[in-house]
Amino acid sequence: MPAAHVLLAQLLTAAGPDATGALWRLDGAARQLDANVIRVRPGTRGEAYTEHDLDVLLVMVQGHGVLRRADREEELAPGALVVVPRGERRAVTADAEGLVYLTVHRRRPGMSIGRASAAVPAEGGEAPCLLPRVCAECGRAAEDSGARFCSRCGERLPADTSGRP
Repeated sequence: MPAAHVLLAQLLTAAGPDATGALWRLDGAARQLDANVIRVRPGTRGEAYTEHDLDVLLVMVQGHGVLRRADREEELAPGALVVVPRGERRAVTADAEGLVYLTVHRRRPGMSIGRASAAVPAEGGEAPCLLPRVCAECGRAAEDSGARFCSRCGERLPADTSGRP
């Protein structure tokens, strides 16, 4: 049995048969990707949900169920790969044995608690020193002057002129 299967089986066993929701989350501060292993209780009909910002890949691991989205239903079984584009409403329903699946998507920016920046924008707009740190894709300004990638969408920042990959 491949090592990945052993680890997943160990995760599900360690969580116990009654544990539901996110049983595992990808961690690490410097990543651009998020992933979760989700267990849905047998017979549970999930509430419809719309992810407005991120495309999500669902990888079915265990059990069977139904994915309701837009105007159709799709059967879910182990090994199925489903891409749900951002903005599409979806709901997952587990059958009598429950359902375990992996979600994978671009990382959301973390929430932080702290004081607002004391910098005052120059008259006529933002201070020129911040412009190279603004992501061309989503408009977020990087807080770290050494950032090479946007913490919201993962795009390379224009300030990165190092030529590093």
